[in-house]
Amino acid sequence: MRTQTFPHHAPAQQPEVALIGAGAVGLVVAAAFARAGWKVLVCGARHPFAHLRVHEVGQGAGHGADYPVQHARTPAELAGCRVAIVAVKAHQTADVADWIVALNRADARILVAQNGLEQCERIAAYAPKAVGLPAIVYFNAERSAPGCSVLRRIGPTDLCLPASRQTQDLSAALQAGGLRVTTAEDMTTVVWTKLLANSAANPLTTLCGRHTGVMREPDFVASARQVMTEVARVGQAEGAALTAQHVDETLAWLQSVPPESATSMLQDRQAGRPLEYDAITGAIVRAAERHGLDVPLNRLILGLLSAIRPTQA
Repeated sequence: MRTQTFPHHAPAQQPEVALIGAGAVGLVVAAAFARAGWKVLVCGARHPFAHLRVHEVGQGAGHGADYPVQHARTPAELAGCRVAIVAVKAHQTADVADWIVALNRADARILVAQNGLEQCERIAAYAPKAVGLPAIVYFNAERSAPGCSVLRRIGPTDLCLPASRQTQDLSAALQAGGLRVTTAEDMTTVVWTKLLANSAANPLTTLCGRHTGVMREPDFVASARQVMTEVARVGQAEGAALTAQHVDETLAWLQSVPPESATSMLQDRQAGRPLEYDAITGAIVRAAERHGLDVPLNRLILGLLSAIRPTQA
């Protein structure tokens, strides 16, 4: 009697994503990967957690769910990881340098979910062989506890990624996980358009200590418009296809933000943490200097923000 044999098919390996920076934004993005069936590896968390949870509020909000995570204690544990999310604030990038260096391989892709400019340049300083991919975030998020984030969606898009073969599977996974993802060929214009919002909303709410509802007050709107008009001129010089209409549309978008939302920079000031002003206003001023442009309001804001002293590291 013959023994019949059948070809062995190894089960498909579960895709894995490393989360470097388990703050409000990073948790939302990681949760989308987890919902799509990816394994989430949290890197160097100060307060480890067994599950991550995102609670969505607002119109059409879905119910939160818990997703298991694993923790990496040392960068050596990322040896087999090919996808990562860097979601620390721009000024904290050097603090997680060892984790980024561990991904310095040609087959590694790093989603950089940071505000402002120069995202990929910061990653390339530590992982020049890896592919850095800017991830432009449009949702509002606040961390409520270790592993827990509150999500408020704003407008029709949650995340924008570069349109390339390097992002096809990532975009599909994030959409399967519940995030509304778009891709763009012209990321320069996308980055500077988002910077219009960040240049006004983050610094101005931080300086006045108000939530985003202040964006609906006429005097505040006038100031925000002046700040963004300066930024639009710098963005044009940097190659972004910005017009006065982008300023108007950005103001309208900011006024659609739930009024009880807090910008990330305001959250940091209220918690006494260092502020992410250099990657936003600082980068705008540096770009203006490269092109010989005058940006007096942004320069004033930069001086005011730099004078704020954190009360905790």
